[in-house]
Amino acid sequence: MSPRKDRSTAIRDADDEQGMSARVLGVILGRAGSKGLPNKVMRALAGRPMIEYSLDHALAAETLTEVVLTTDSEPAQHIAAARGVRVVERPAELATDTATVDSAARHAVEALEAELNTRFDAAVLLYAAVAIRPPGLIDRVVRKLQTTGADSVRTVAPIGKHHPDWLHRLDDDDRMTQFRTNSIYRRQDLEPLYYHDGAVVAVTRDALFADLALRDPQGFLGADRRALRQSPTDSVDVDDAYDLLVAEAALRYHAKSSYPDAPAQVTP
Repeated sequence: MSPRKDRSTAIRDADDEQGMSARVLGVILGRAGSKGLPNKVMRALAGRPMIEYSLDHALAAETLTEVVLTTDSEPAQHIAAARGVRVVERPAELATDTATVDSAARHAVEALEAELNTRFDAAVLLYAAVAIRPPGLIDRVVRKLQTTGADSVRTVAPIGKHHPDWLHRLDDDDRMTQFRTNSIYRRQDLEPLYYHDGAVVAVTRDALFADLALRDPQGFLGADRRALRQSPTDSVDVDDAYDLLVAEAALRYHAKSSYPDAPAQVTP
């Protein structure tokens, strides 16, 4: 059996061994700094700090053994602690605009493993800037990671009208040329392409901590990378003030439609 195969089946083997469930750590990533929307994890969204939504989602997940918040925001730390969620204070060097998500995740995993004297089989990364996730989404992603033996599973959504076949380049005189030469006019004829919507990332511990000598910014996702598809309206990743308005509108939409866990204080 190849070394990669050993890594990708680690969580599935842990789930099968002696009938015990794999130990999966939910890591909520919520640094205070943000150029687009400063201190966005504490921004009010439908009357609640944005961080509370990800805390709710993680605590409701059946497949997470433990939940930890990694942040440099003291108010966010207090909110998490009040809900019984463990907190890892993120070092300044891991809270910059250039710090990578995976480095912060590894720091949180190692800190909690040392605190609890345990070892996790996988980690689920939840961006605190994503306040909307369908009920049960985290569990579906984790179970796909377990059943497929993949190194990682991420939520994705179809790219839609921003498809590369409909993009253009502009020269200095604003002359337009197609990004990819084609004669496609109907959306139905476009090649299906997907983007990571930021809602959930599940990755085995072995992949997360593997040798990242290769110059791949997504190397921590391992070799076998799978997807769980959802609708573009299922999640909203908040980067700026406009996204915040979109997220609040989406909460109102879901409050009167398909999401039973939409906040009760949001009036349709």
